[in-house]
Amino acid sequence: MLKTEIGAFILRITLGAIFFIHGVVKFQGGIENTAGWFESLGLPGVTAYGVALLEIIGGILLIIGLATRLVAALFAVLMIGATVKVKLAIGFLGNGQMAGYELDLAFLAIAIYLVINGSKLFSLSKLIFHRDSTNAKAI
Repeated sequence: MLKTEIGAFILRITLGAIFFIHGVVKFQGGIENTAGWFESLGLPGVTAYGVALLEIIGGILLIIGLATRLVAALFAVLMIGATVKVKLAIGFLGNGQMAGYELDLAFLAIAIYLVINGSKLFSLSKLIFHRDSTNAKAI
């Protein structure tokens, strides 16, 4: 059981850090540029702000272990959307100019694992609620 929790902890921290950094980079690189790119894909430009904020806030929440399952579910939906809307046409390994969806698929798998199993090791949820993220009963 401890091995499983250590593994979930590593996945939670890794996914949280990756999404946090991606969200920060969207703002550092000029969120307007990201919004323009979203528009070129046929998405409303304002979606870029929502995605970047989800990545930053969700990344922090995963790192500290708060609302792990909910955030992981949102990240799974985000990865499905990114794969279908952008990466699927490029192919699994990409086209030489843009990466394919292989990494998105790995992020999706991690997110789904966290949705299913949660992660209680060193989690703020466990500290606050005195229970793990896999326990759905009332406090």
